[in-house]
Amino acid sequence: MAMTSLNISLPEALKEYVEGQVATGDWGTPSEYVRELIRRDKERRLGNLEQELVAAAQGPKIEIPVAEIRRRGLIPALRERARR
Repeated sequence: MAMTSLNISLPEALKEYVEGQVATGDWGTPSEYVRELIRRDKERRLGNLEQELVAAAQGPKIEIPVAEIRRRGLIPALRERARR
């Protein structure tokens, strides 16, 4: 996979924390640690979305006009309707 760079700024305390995590030996570089955090966050978000979709499928029928889906997007529209 091709790599590219993204520069981020951290407060000193977070920088030291990341360096401490790398020092444990579980990650070779701060970049590896941050990539792992991003992967885990992505998996968590996808898992949450899957749970929401399963719950919606098992719940009451929700009818959403196609125009609303196009205007707002499917997931926000479903969440709004489910709250009502």
